[in-house]
Amino acid sequence: MEDRLNRGLAFATAVAATMLTQPATAETAADLKGQCGACHALEKPATPTLDRLWARKGPDLWYAGDKFNRDWLVQWLQAPTTIRPGGVLWFNHAKPGEPRDTIDTAAVPKHMAVSAAAAGGFADALMALKSNGLMPAEPFKAEGQNLMMGAMAFNKLRGCTACHQDKPGNGGLSGPQLYDAGKRLQANFVLAYTQDPQKFDRYVWMPRLTLSAQDLQRITAYINTLGKEAQ
Repeated sequence: MEDRLNRGLAFATAVAATMLTQPATAETAADLKGQCGACHALEKPATPTLDRLWARKGPDLWYAGDKFNRDWLVQWLQAPTTIRPGGVLWFNHAKPGEPRDTIDTAAVPKHMAVSAAAAGGFADALMALKSNGLMPAEPFKAEGQNLMMGAMAFNKLRGCTACHQDKPGNGGLSGPQLYDAGKRLQANFVLAYTQDPQKFDRYVWMPRLTLSAQDLQRITAYINTLGKEAQ
C-alpha cells in the first residue's frame, strides 16, 4: 500500500513538473493578453505613433522572447521589483528639487505579482513573442572583450549613465536600471537595441549613437556582467 502511494505521489509530481515546463498554449497566451495586454503591446504596432508612445502604460513586449531571459522572468513575475525608477514616462513623475528636479519614485505604479504556477506559463508565452529580424546580423561575442573599456564607455565616454544606472545610485532615472541586466536581458538584444533603438520604436527617445562594432561589443559585454556577480 505504501509503495503504491509513493508511486502515485511520484507520478503526480512528474505531471506537475511537466505542466510547469511545457510550451505556451493558446490558453496561457489568452491569459497573457487578458492580464497584460491593457498595459503592454503584445503585437508589433502596425502604425507606430508618438501619441501611442505617450499613452502606453507599460513597455512593449512584442519582442519579449528576444529580450528577456526566461529564468529571470519566472522569478520576477512572482516578486516584481522596479526596473524603471521613473516609470514608463519618467517626466510624469518628475518633481522640482534643488539643485535639480528629482523623480517621485513613490508615485511610480507597482507591477502586480502572480503565483509560481502562473509565472511559468506567462514566461513561456512571453518567450514565444519574437522581434522577427531585429536581432543583430553580427551577434554578441563574449570571448576576448575588454570589460574595463566597456565600463569606461558606459560610464564616461558614451553618456549611458545620463539615463541608466549600472549600480544603485549611480546614474540617471529616466531609463530602465541596468544593474541586474546580465540576468534580465539577452546579450544580443542589448547589442541590437543599443545599436539602433528606433528599429524597435521609431519614436523612442533613446538616442541612436554612432558606435563602432568594437564599442557595441564592449558595452554589451559590460552590461552582460551586471547582476551576475551577485549570484
